[in-house]
Amino acid sequence: MSRTRFGWCLLAVLVLVAGACGGDSGDDATASGADGSDASGASDGGGEVATGETFPVTVEHKFGETTVEARPERVVTVGLTDHDAVLALGVAPVGVTDWFGDHPYATWPWAQDALGDAEPEIVGDPATIAFEKIAELQPDVILALYAGLTQENYDLLSEIAPTVAQPDDLPDYGIPWDEQTLTIGRVLGQSGKAEDLVAGVEQKLADARAAHPEFAGKEGVVASPYNNLVSVFTPDDPRGRFLADLGFTQPSEIADLAGSQFSADLSDERLDLIDVDAIVWIVNAVETDVPEFDQDPIYSKLDVHTGRHEAFVENLSPLGGATSFVTVLSLPFLIDELVPQLATAVAGNGA
Repeated sequence: MSRTRFGWCLLAVLVLVAGACGGDSGDDATASGADGSDASGASDGGGEVATGETFPVTVEHKFGETTVEARPERVVTVGLTDHDAVLALGVAPVGVTDWFGDHPYATWPWAQDALGDAEPEIVGDPATIAFEKIAELQPDVILALYAGLTQENYDLLSEIAPTVAQPDDLPDYGIPWDEQTLTIGRVLGQSGKAEDLVAGVEQKLADARAAHPEFAGKEGVVASPYNNLVSVFTPDDPRGRFLADLGFTQPSEIADLAGSQFSADLSDERLDLIDVDAIVWIVNAVETDVPEFDQDPIYSKLDVHTGRHEAFVENLSPLGGATSFVTVLSLPFLIDELVPQLATAVAGNGA
């Protein structure tokens, strides 16, 4: 898009993810990388795959496999959303990564009850990993599942403690919430609890689909204005996968354009790909940003806009955070708050 069209950008969700988790050794390393399945791809190294309660446990990932010899007590999360699953399993991590939102201990409202009185150290953000601080915490395991570790990152972290990196068969930052939860459950020796948590959220998703049969087969996308383009999250990204879990489909060209990335950046010529039955826009501020959509000479003429098939969430609001996190803890809140807006968007009564 030209600089007069959607000239603002979504800093917290896109710019930060694009600079995630790279760098050299030292206390803080500068980033060099970018931003439903089950956990059955990971072997158990002699333990019980069904429960994960017997150690050692071995998990396969992008850089090979990692064996955790005993139930971890001190857990550090480098993955941007991994601490949600850890907290859901009743474990307080000693170190967490702060993605965005500036919440105490990097913990959003939906996870605060699970955090309780714990005060984990902040050990990085999407642009840095504080290797020395992590080492000082003496973790038993380091989790980097919703992450974009480089080989160098992984090697440095593995010198500190067994490190479980992102999957090999998905884009970086592409692990589904259920696989994230089940894998972390195995690593923490709590597979049974993880399975129960996943089943509860899956039931809530099923209830939402049943309550809204009109979603089935409709085209829906989650998008953000970004660097004078429109960034659309693919079905391999948690945000795109959430809509798929509700019954929506997505134009296949979006995944083709994204390639191995978690989103596709659309120029003016391809805005037809977001002329869908429902679009969720993640914006910085509704009051100031939404008027840009009315003024854009191309987008303002699309049926998705003129037909009021839009929902808007502010990225720093609890709903905006939940839309980007898509974890076992944020999903119940996300379903309760965003599904009604999707229903009005599909009906042509959106914002």
